[in-house]
Amino acid sequence: MDLELHQLELRYEGLRDRNTPREKRLLASLADVGQQTPIVVVADSAAAGADAAVGRHVVVDGYKRVRLLRRLGQDTVVATRWELPEPDALVLEGLMRAREQTGPIEQGWLLRELRQRFDLSLQELARRFDRDISWVSRRLALVERLPARVEHHVRSGAIGAHAAMKFLVPLARAKTADAERLADALAPLGLSTRQIGALALAYARGNAQARQRLVQNPLLVLRAHEPSASGPPTPAEQLLSDVELLSAVARRVHGRLRRGAAEPLLPPERDEIARRLGQARADVEALVHRYEKELRDARPEHPDRDSASA
Repeated sequence: MDLELHQLELRYEGLRDRNTPREKRLLASLADVGQQTPIVVVADSAAAGADAAVGRHVVVDGYKRVRLLRRLGQDTVVATRWELPEPDALVLEGLMRAREQTGPIEQGWLLRELRQRFDLSLQELARRFDRDISWVSRRLALVERLPARVEHHVRSGAIGAHAAMKFLVPLARAKTADAERLADALAPLGLSTRQIGALALAYARGNAQARQRLVQNPLLVLRAHEPSASGPPTPAEQLLSDVELLSAVARRVHGRLRRGAAEPLLPPERDEIARRLGQARADVEALVHRYEKELRDARPEHPDRDSASA
């Protein structure tokens, strides 16, 4: 179905973490080939009067597409309507999205919205998401510990949700004002999670004067903590970066499996993934064996050995 943009109720837009690079790619695709995937809506049961007359719909999924189509000057959007009550639709969409990309902060936002708007208990939320109550409580506690100013930066896409969860929430536990001050300084810079982590650690370890310098010029402090940025990386830095990347990919795949990504796979898909995992394991074992051999070969000679006979 086609809907005009003014018919859409965007009340859950704030529950989505923004990703600027991903939005740029999607914008280019929409401009080039148009909308390929419909957004998901439900009928707005709260609409009354004039709103009901124009057929208001609540957007459940597709906020980026709506936002970018508006930027491109479009007036309509292709949509699919789920015939579900609004809270059920939000839970279903949250379950579907959790398999791919949502982290604990976004999950916490959704749980908090469901609890506040629809008065769902912790037990009911746990039942609907097929989780235990502690899972619900941990995510609600996470977003409750996130200061409002930091949360604003995360919702706007200026600071990634993962970086906020890993570095700014612990800082906020110690002192909310410090987390807010640091987030305000970092938000305009578009930093990576690793860069935010380096600056958060420097802030936590610094004295009052060092912290003041950091918030006044974060990039200067960042360059001081990344001395190799001005020149080509050393062999050690290259190896460390590659090993870190290998570990990060393994953790990402493990996380997807833990969230149930393997459940909908067909038998041929399972077999292919098992084959590739076997190959990946063989590659890693060969890598470890090679590195251990290099370490043995690189050890200094025994002091009793006659170097002249070598």
